[in-house]
Amino acid sequence: MALTRDLWVEAPHDHVVQFYGRDDELAAGVVPYLAEVLAAGGVAIVIATEPHREVFAAGLAAAGIDPGPAGPHPAPAGATLVMLDADEAAEVLLVDGRLAPHRFDKLVGDLVREAAAGGRPIRAYGEILAQLWAAGHVTAALELESLWNGLGRELDFSLYCAYPLAAMEAEGDVDAFHHVYRQYSAVVGVPVALPRLQDPPLDLAATFPWSCRGPADARRFVTDTLTAWGRRDLVDDAAVITTELATNAVLHARTDFTITISRRPDGTLRVAVRDANLTPPRPRRPAPLDGSGRGLGLVEALAARWGADTLPDGKVVWAQLGR
Repeated sequence: MALTRDLWVEAPHDHVVQFYGRDDELAAGVVPYLAEVLAAGGVAIVIATEPHREVFAAGLAAAGIDPGPAGPHPAPAGATLVMLDADEAAEVLLVDGRLAPHRFDKLVGDLVREAAAGGRPIRAYGEILAQLWAAGHVTAALELESLWNGLGRELDFSLYCAYPLAAMEAEGDVDAFHHVYRQYSAVVGVPVALPRLQDPPLDLAATFPWSCRGPADARRFVTDTLTAWGRRDLVDDAAVITTELATNAVLHARTDFTITISRRPDGTLRVAVRDANLTPPRPRRPAPLDGSGRGLGLVEALAARWGADTLPDGKVVWAQLGR
């Protein structure tokens, strides 16, 4: 499955994973991802093994972008391409076999914050997780995914991670794999080579910032996910419902919001939007010439069922699609 340009347009909080069999498959996804942000004057942060750094550097050069030295080097002021060694980073982050969050914040967090201070778009690519997984530190790899996601909620950047299929097959931990799978907003190269793992997770969630582009990013997340799940029959309705619920979160809740897509055993799907505002949604009856107020009416018309659940710290508005 090729990485498409549309996946990255104005979606700074994307967290994408690729499962690959060969290095050329990996490069086919990573090189365009890096080249696009570099061509736009942004910052690319690469944390990869030495062979992969060399492959990516060659691919960037072939695309007409001078990658500079392929070896690891720190981030000089105004740098556009920063390369670190994934093996060395994995060693730094582990203390007695356990992940040290403060070391992640110092090594990775400060690097991304420095890049973000310039106001340029940022894309990061990382293989630390794969190195931890391959070394048997599966728990540390899962914890590292959470730290990356936490940093993504703090700063605007896209993250691309990659796992070799051979490592996933060797580990054979289906529950751990599904936990990893659920951390991402999109998947490049679904691991069809793993028969026990080819079913997508039952739930997939992504958090979006309170901004005018939030609904569009949320719609893209939902439509890309349903397409990957083979549910094109529900893409159009889900796109409208997601747009309306996310727009309500931006306009009325005025908080960050989380989209969760859930698959049900009966073949139905549920799209839910959670925000931090306690006020329940109120359907309106707009006049013919009113320019707004029809969102929940559209949701009701397209969904098999819909509703809202109040939480101690906000609410969830959901819609069920399918039979």
